[in-house]
Amino acid sequence: MSVQARQNQGVQSIGFGIITVSDTRTQETDKSGQFLIEAVKAAEHQIESYQLIKDEQSVIKKTIENLMVQPKVEAIIINGGTGIAKRDVTYEAVEALLEKELPGFGELFRYLSFTEDIGTGAMLSRAIAGVVNGKALFSLPGSTGAVRLGLTRLILPEIRHIVHELNK
Repeated sequence: MSVQARQNQGVQSIGFGIITVSDTRTQETDKSGQFLIEAVKAAEHQIESYQLIKDEQSVIKKTIENLMVQPKVEAIIINGGTGIAKRDVTYEAVEALLEKELPGFGELFRYLSFTEDIGTGAMLSRAIAGVVNGKALFSLPGSTGAVRLGLTRLILPEIRHIVHELNK
């Protein structure tokens, strides 16, 4: 199946939940979260929820769990907290919830980050994606460049196909 055929498969508009994980950002300074909202809307999808939360594992897990039971949310994108600093615990929170991991997402994200964005610094990324409660979950680093790369090169080109597969 061609890329175009996969992109056109399934529902036309996806309901997204956006979560920014940060101890320092506010809604006014959350450039990555705002980029996600604008780009998802520009791709003719819906923003069902946007939340800015602290980088605490229990808070991240609870926020994801709350979004996963909302019927209009079909996909969640998290940005932030994926590095290797002590405070970066998004990966651990997401990994613990995944029913099925999509290892290719993290692999491709790091490859694209290496070749198109930050070079060898890509090895520090712990981007991860998978399925929770029959819904797609993507976790990206918090930089706007990383969010742009992950959304435009990986998530948006495949989201309709992913949601179609999850709803079969």
